[in-house]
Amino acid sequence: MKKTVKVVAAIIENENEEILCALRSPEMSIPNTWEFPGGKVEDGEDLFTALEREITEEFTCTIKASEVFNENVHEYDTFIINLIALKANLIEGEPTLNEHSKVIWLKREDLQSLSWAPADIPAVEQLIKEV
Repeated sequence: MKKTVKVVAAIIENENEEILCALRSPEMSIPNTWEFPGGKVEDGEDLFTALEREITEEFTCTIKASEVFNENVHEYDTFIINLIALKANLIEGEPTLNEHSKVIWLKREDLQSLSWAPADIPAVEQLIKEV
């Protein structure tokens, strides 16, 4: 049976109404695809705490998670991901690359121009409809 992984992802919007998008590095699983940054929820952690911790670890900046935006279950070849996207605000610092290849800020209407990790697509589609 495939393992289900619970993952949180950040929908971070800047003052120009642009969303933070992160490119997975060649060393990561599902390499060279775009995603909303985040990571696994540890046992006993709530979604908000998990997301804030992951963003601090991966991007050396501070966010405040505010609300659940989209939840989606996607089956990959080797595992199942339960991806919960949360709206979040950047509180301190600018995202710095530690694990990812690249980060960019994009307007909602331009999000479809990227090659997204399959599990992130429902949140992308919801963001585009939100305009």
